[in-house]
Amino acid sequence: MGRTPFPRIRSRRTGLGHRRRRRPGLGVAAAALAGGMLLAGCSGGGSDGGGRAASKERASDALPAPDNPRHNVPAPAPDGAQGEQDGARRDIAPEPGPADLLSTFALDVDTASYGFARRTLGQGRLPDPSTVRPEEFVNSFRQDYPKPDGDGFSVTVDGARTRADGWSLVRVGLATRPEAERSERPPAALTFVIDISGSMAETGRLDLVRKSLGVMTDQLRDDDSVALVTFSDRAETVLPMTRIGDSRDRVHAAVDKLRPTSSTNVEAGIITGYETAVRGLREGATNRVVLLSDALANTGDTSADGILRRVEEARRTHGLTLFGVGVGSDYGDALMERLADRGDGHTTYVADEEDAREVFCERLPANIDLRARDAKAQVSFDPDTVERFRLIGYDNRRVADDDFRDDRVDGGEVGPGHTVTALYAVRTKPGAGGLVATVRVRWLDPDSRAPDEASADVGVDALDRPLSESDSGLQVAATAAYFAEDLRTAYDPLPGAPAPAELERHAAVLAFTTGDKAVTDLANSIRRANALRGRAP
Repeated sequence: MGRTPFPRIRSRRTGLGHRRRRRPGLGVAAAALAGGMLLAGCSGGGSDGGGRAASKERASDALPAPDNPRHNVPAPAPDGAQGEQDGARRDIAPEPGPADLLSTFALDVDTASYGFARRTLGQGRLPDPSTVRPEEFVNSFRQDYPKPDGDGFSVTVDGARTRADGWSLVRVGLATRPEAERSERPPAALTFVIDISGSMAETGRLDLVRKSLGVMTDQLRDDDSVALVTFSDRAETVLPMTRIGDSRDRVHAAVDKLRPTSSTNVEAGIITGYETAVRGLREGATNRVVLLSDALANTGDTSADGILRRVEEARRTHGLTLFGVGVGSDYGDALMERLADRGDGHTTYVADEEDAREVFCERLPANIDLRARDAKAQVSFDPDTVERFRLIGYDNRRVADDDFRDDRVDGGEVGPGHTVTALYAVRTKPGAGGLVATVRVRWLDPDSRAPDEASADVGVDALDRPLSESDSGLQVAATAAYFAEDLRTAYDPLPGAPAPAELERHAAVLAFTTGDKAVTDLANSIRRANALRGRAP
């Protein structure tokens, strides 16, 4: 068979150019040159796919609707987590009913699921499908959305046709304003809760934590403060809240002394961590709790809800959010993710020193300050245009539609310079024109707690191009989503999803044409997954 041409990559740079551009490895370049396959083989010309400008307005209330009933079943709970699934917060809504064309979810900037999957594949194993969350795969790749002038979000909506008849991918893109200078943010008061249990003795766990904290200590400003709490079978405050100032050497010395001991009592660690954070609260500073652990709890209360119930008052009264950093080849993904969700924070995963440097030099500083609290998005599909839709991922972030403007209901906390992407598979009615969807995002001001909203629309004309001819950011997001759904073997394929071997070839092309190391890592992960399943390239 003759080769199909490379897909055309159109980069749209509109303000948030976060990706570091590096040349990919020779293996990926060779794969790209060996054969570029179109991600979506639809015929037809392209069209302007840019999202409409954001505007602030009130949304009309309505009710939501999905499609295939098999897509309406949440991801199965991992072993031992069924009780927490059954006792989920009231803001986690069941899948919407068939007459419903609204979709509401809490924003999520977690990336741990993708990082852990990459680590697992690199060790020659397929990840457990229950640990695969597609939104975390998608949000591991920064997008070039326009940034707003103040706090809150810009809203961008675009999309493209898939090869499945009548189906398109719609991308909802949200972005916050980055910090202009490090000195712009308020001082930070960070309480690090560090797992020193026996399981942390494995190479790449506690040693990586020590190196990470050493890097972080050097990055913090003189007016920042740090406390250190360790836990194994019990918890201990080894360093009370200490102003960095002239104490960097003291912090480094405390970090260097960390050594693994016995069992894992996450409950004791978090309770002591929050108590230490409350004692060290600084007025005018951003106070955070940072958990570093493999989250393999085996002592004390091992449920996220049970643990956080004990610190509820401190968490709510003082606005202490929890940032979870996961490590280790055996990793309690479900516990860490639920701790972060219930702790009004988020989680990431660190596999090696490069990941650690990115997390502690870039991501954590970006999460010290906040741009928005309790942020939620609501997408209203036009019934005259849309037959069915499917939100890709966000299974445990769904919010009841009536709770979109109920500011008592938890949303997501988002810091400076973040981008949030949600992808929808949308089937439009034959011959329909006009509006496809209106996207609204609502958040609370991080200081005053005053609510605000922004919105944007997308029409049929903005979807009138093949996915293979869309900009590189949308193609990367689609590739990550297709890959995640393929790893979740209990789920049906997305409409228009390419075969795994074709997806591997397309990812290699994207890596070569974008020159982005993050996309190269994605291509390599897809290649490893296909090899483990015995799929020919």
